Amino acid sequence: MSKTVIKIENLSKIYRLGEVGTGTLSHDLNRFVRMNILGQDDPYAKIGHVNDRTQKAEKGELVAALRDINLEVKEGEVLGIIGKNGAGKSTLLKLLSRVTSPTTGSIKVKGRLASLLEVGTGFHPEMTGRENIYMNGTIMGMRKWEIDRKLDEIVEFAGVAKYLDTPTKRYSSGMTVRLGFAIAAHLEPEILVVDEVLAVGDAEFQKKAIGKMQDVSTIDGRTVLFVSHNMAAVQRLCPKSIILKQGQKVGEGITSEIVPIYLEQNREDMAEAVLCRTQKKDEPFIEKIELFNSNNENTSSLLFGEPFSIRLSITAKKEFNNIEPLIAINTLDDHRIFTAISSDQQIAYSIKDGKLNITANFAEQLTPGQYKLIFALRSGRNKTYDLLMDAMKLNISELVYLNTVPNEKVLGFIRPQPQWIL
Repeated sequence: MSKTVIKIENLSKIYRLGEVGTGTLSHDLNRFVRMNILGQDDPYAKIGHVNDRTQKAEKGELVAALRDINLEVKEGEVLGIIGKNGAGKSTLLKLLSRVTSPTTGSIKVKGRLASLLEVGTGFHPEMTGRENIYMNGTIMGMRKWEIDRKLDEIVEFAGVAKYLDTPTKRYSSGMTVRLGFAIAAHLEPEILVVDEVLAVGDAEFQKKAIGKMQDVSTIDGRTVLFVSHNMAAVQRLCPKSIILKQGQKVGEGITSEIVPIYLEQNREDMAEAVLCRTQKKDEPFIEKIELFNSNNENTSSLLFGEPFSIRLSITAKKEFNNIEPLIAINTLDDHRIFTAISSDQQIAYSIKDGKLNITANFAEQLTPGQYKLIFALRSGRNKTYDLLMDAMKLNISELVYLNTVPNEKVLGFIRPQPQWIL
């Protein structure tokens, strides 16, 4: 049975907004004695408001970045940590990495831990790449001969051989994150903690990094904690995941079951704000969106293989020319299926009397599943009048439309209908 390498109990982290002190000298002294001499918790740090960044802060308000987190991570486990911005993911990793200390609760870590929290973490900008490799390895408790043995692998993986003896302050953000990840992954830590920094790297590096993390866990049996907004990467890498929301753990389990829960929570959170406008005053905007099936019924569900149409009702307070509607379809984890823009067919519209209705007909055979739709009004590549992200959900049923394809499991997102010629 795998042993526990990380155990978190009743963990909370409180931040005081505005002033740092308690407001009185006697309370400041009392806090100092309790925390620094007696080793007790902060007597004035009570769990306060939820960390809702949209609300205006009050002077001296206490905000819980994390609240009552309990978690156990086993040796060799790859754990995904997902949640919206501000949910507490990075705070949790900083506490694990001892960048900051918890307000209440405890963290027990068994083994060496290497963390990559943000671009440039642990790097001295005046030191060269080579010097930073040795410094990071030393901080992790490694001997010089151990770092010597791994140096060539680190440099090759990071692809910075040409700049190895150049101060890292001259590195680009991509070079910095490549070297930082290479150091963290190759210096043989028992626990590897990786934040969303992989988003800085290019597609090739992201693929290499995910492959390396898989090797670290499956071949070397090390533990990985992975934070990302890329649900496809989380599903590929992490058998198990947790959801953080406003500083609390609201879900834990198998990733394939947890990710749909997280995406559904996001849709619920966005329900009221989904039509938030991005357009400026008096510019054209999409007032209404309707999706019709093959029977011209307004719906959000289609049969597999069924053609459909989307009607956009556009409004403007004055005359506009060269309006180019855009419709895009994504999977729930934000993989783009296709983008349709009227300008691709050299089509643009004008609005003169304040109203404009445009219909787009689609014959694409989307495979069964759920999708989300994105809409925009553009005028050329550099001007966007209106943008609606995730404005509509579309469900494609497994029931087949007019028996256009055999009853078998369909892979991919679109079922093409090519002409087969002998």
